Amino acid sequence: MDSFAGKLAVVTGGGSGMGRELVIQLAAQGCSVAACDWHADAVEQAAAMARAGAAPDVRVTAHACDVSDEAQVLRFRDELLEGHGREHVDLVFSNAGIGGGGSFVTGSREEWERTFAVDWQGVYYCARAFLPLLIAGGDGILVHTSSVNGFWAALGPGMPNTAYATAKFAIKGFSEALIEDLRTNAPGVRVAVVMPGHVGTDIVANSLRARGLPELEAMTDVQLADLIPPDARAKMIDTAVRATPEAAYDYAELFSGLAAAAAETPER
Repeated sequence: MDSFAGKLAVVTGGGSGMGRELVIQLAAQGCSVAACDWHADAVEQAAAMARAGAAPDVRVTAHACDVSDEAQVLRFRDELLEGHGREHVDLVFSNAGIGGGGSFVTGSREEWERTFAVDWQGVYYCARAFLPLLIAGGDGILVHTSSVNGFWAALGPGMPNTAYATAKFAIKGFSEALIEDLRTNAPGVRVAVVMPGHVGTDIVANSLRARGLPELEAMTDVQLADLIPPDARAKMIDTAVRATPEAAYDYAELFSGLAAAAAETPER
C-alpha cells in the first residue's frame, strides 16, 4: 500500500501499547481509524492523541469492545461503518491481546480460557466480521499480531506460557493458511502476520485488569505470591531479576521486577 491517505483502518487493542501507536501513526499519515479496546477510557485517550496529530479530514473513532465476544465485535463493526459513513474497510489490525494462563497443569482453567479467547478468538472473530468488508473494498490488508511466542512456546526454563503461546501459534498458522485461501478466493486481499520481539508496553497491567485483579500497589502479599510460581521465583534469582535469597522476598518488589522484565518480552 503506497499511501494510507483516505483509507479506513480498524485497530483492535487500540487503547495502549502497539495498538495505540498504530492509531496515532495511521492518523498522522492521513488514514481514518476505528479503534477498539475493552478499556473504554484508554481507547478514548488514544483516539484524542491521534486526532491531535491528524489533518482535519481524518476521522478517528473510539469504541468499547471485548474481542473475545463475537456479539461485541459485530456491534463494533456496525458502529464504525455508520460512524465513518463507509461500506468497506481497507486495513484491519487484529492486535488486541492479554497475558495469563501460564500453566495448563496447575493454573486456573478460567484464566487459561480467558487468555486464549482474547488472544485467539478475538483474531478469528475479527477475521469473520471484517474480511467481507476488505473484499468489498477490492484491495484490503488483514494484519495479525502474533508474537515470538508463536515460535518459542515458553518464557524460559521453569516459566511456561501455555495459553498465550498456544494462541500465538494459532494466529501464525491461521495467517499462513489464509495466504493461499485469499490468493485463490479473494485475490484483492492480502494477509500479514507480525511476530514482535521485545516491546515494552502495558500488557502486564492490562492483563491484571482483564483478570479482575487490582493494581499492583493494592494487592496483598498472597495475591502477589500467587502470580509468581515458586519455580519462576527461583529463575528470577538466576536471571538477576531479583537477586536475593528466596526467603527475603518482598512480593511487591519482586513483582515490580517481573513487570519490568515483562516489558522486555514479546507482549503488547
